[in-house]
Amino acid sequence: MLQVLPALVSGGVERGTLEIAEALVGAGFRALVASAGGPMVEALERLGARHVALPLDRRTPAALWRNAGALAALVRREGVAVIHARSRAPAWSALLAARRTGARFVTTYHGSYNEGVPGKRLYNSVMARGERVIAISRFIAGLIAERHRTDPGRVRLIPRGVDLRVFDPSAVAPRRLAALRAAWGLPDPRPPVIMLPGRITRWKGQAVLVEAMARLRGEAIALLVGGSEGRAGFRAELEALIAARGLAGRVRLVGPCDDMAAALLLCDVAVNASTDPEAFGRTVIEAQAMGRPVIAADHGAARETVAEGETGWRVPPGDAAALAAALAGALALPAEARAAMGARARRAVVEGGYTTEAMQRATLAVYRELL
Repeated sequence: MLQVLPALVSGGVERGTLEIAEALVGAGFRALVASAGGPMVEALERLGARHVALPLDRRTPAALWRNAGALAALVRREGVAVIHARSRAPAWSALLAARRTGARFVTTYHGSYNEGVPGKRLYNSVMARGERVIAISRFIAGLIAERHRTDPGRVRLIPRGVDLRVFDPSAVAPRRLAALRAAWGLPDPRPPVIMLPGRITRWKGQAVLVEAMARLRGEAIALLVGGSEGRAGFRAELEALIAARGLAGRVRLVGPCDDMAAALLLCDVAVNASTDPEAFGRTVIEAQAMGRPVIAADHGAARETVAEGETGWRVPPGDAAALAAALAGALALPAEARAAMGARARRAVVEGGYTTEAMQRATLAVYRELL
């Protein structure tokens, strides 16, 4: 089985690739991944999969054509039965390679994909051309039907999942919490903590949370947890906005975190404030798996994962006043009520099938269906 994607640097697509590689190896398949490489290659190979370096991060027509030839040669050489494409440029090359070799072709439609320029819908359409098209949410399944008129018989709904081996409140040792508390300078006893996990980029809504914090009374602290690589300009904007609103010390950019399970246990409520619809939004179910209620922007897949008033709250996208009101309401709840909501949220993750194990099992079933 061959998965193709641009690179193995970071992100949800890359994590999903490793999770399926792990499942393939465990089921006795040979798991290959082709990409331009990156820091996650080592983790992939520790799982027992093999990485093949190809310049699949290049998007020019000539590069797509050359990559198609390289993938076709790889398919023939290794006896690949199924090619699973996870991103648009590699998918075009993979589609050509599959047609040349007879390998079966699967795609995962990972995003809502902007269509703001002429020809973009055609470019995006490759993600709906698989013999089986995996939609990562009902929101994305609906988008596939609306934009591409894909035969529903080819679409398989497989939500992304959270690894319950990692995101388990009972598995987090106190020393891990203490280490993060010290690294982030949280006082003990600490004030209420609000957390927005996600890379520092405009559409993730960090600025909306800053504006909400300017309206929120009390001593709550907001932690913006995520890397800002390549986005120094937006990070500087955020820092200036925090200073302009008099929020120094109350809103903190703490950078990326390698222990998100422990990080989420340090917060009282998690926020997903994305201004564009999330295709899925794995940070939502990670927070829920750690027993934390979530306030999410009311669009995209958050409507599937956040049950209003049961596992969290939904607010209009980009509405700082509404977010501030929801935060005030959440923090005003007795700790026991928030804990009960968090427990319902964790149950919803498990019972709703939003787990890595469920995602792995369903994806392998798609492969077996084609074989």
